[in-house]
Amino acid sequence: MKQVAQQEAEKARYLVEKAEQMKLAAITTAEGDAQASKLLAKAFSEAGDGLVELRKIEAAEDISKLLAKSKNVAYLPHDLNALMQLPQ
Repeated sequence: MKQVAQQEAEKARYLVEKAEQMKLAAITTAEGDAQASKLLAKAFSEAGDGLVELRKIEAAEDISKLLAKSKNVAYLPHDLNALMQLPQ
């Protein structure tokens, strides 16, 4: 019984240590996110809308690459009225 109690105590200590490590990891992640937010805010204030526009272009580029690889996408020219024959 003494050995079982000792094993249970060690298991409880392990669980407490694991929870403390998870807590520290969460704190570190939150601090990193906060620092990243501050850096982004500083970059936005310094660069103005240029950084936002760059991010939009990068996102559009990523989306276009994904769509180009898709077999279910058909490309139509922007200036072509593909539905000209439909009654309005």
